[in-house]
Amino acid sequence: MEQKHFCNGILRIFTAEVYATPKPRATITRVTSNHAPNGKAPKPARPSTGLDEVSKSIIEQLQQDGRRSYASIGKAVGLSEAAVRQRVQRLTDAGVMQIVAVTDPLQLGFGRQAMVGVNVDGAVQPVAEALSAMDEMIYVVITAGSYDILCEVVSTGDEQLLDLVTGRIRSVPGVRSTETFMYLKLAKQTYSWGVR
Repeated sequence: MEQKHFCNGILRIFTAEVYATPKPRATITRVTSNHAPNGKAPKPARPSTGLDEVSKSIIEQLQQDGRRSYASIGKAVGLSEAAVRQRVQRLTDAGVMQIVAVTDPLQLGFGRQAMVGVNVDGAVQPVAEALSAMDEMIYVVITAGSYDILCEVVSTGDEQLLDLVTGRIRSVPGVRSTETFMYLKLAKQTYSWGVR
């Protein structure tokens, strides 16, 4: 991997479901209770509209170079600089994308990177939330397969990684077992998979 991938601001997309700002429409709502029949407050409805082609093009432009100016993106997609800025703000506010600097952990003093597979007894979501709260976790995902959760972690060295896995991850209520996969070399890392 070239060094430029670690220095440029890169767009990270965190969700497969994407939403554009909904178009205004008239709705008639009759509220009889502020609670659903099960006694819990109802969840707010999420808009069901998809991402339009212009927003997809903006995302693709930022995936290529997260530092690209709004003016150059505007030229590529046929919008003004201000319109691009507003769309990018709406996309980030909605959680569709995040613009971040992707770094090389080894060059920042983190001597170890690893993937930790976690098997859980009982509910998986509370365990994933507890793991996500740990600073060393840079990626936590609930999975189907051999592990219930996969966690990508960084540490300053073997001692910190050992403490993290044996002392903290395994002490989370619900964690049955873990398996740690040490990273030896990063062969590929990309965030430019486009949009559908």
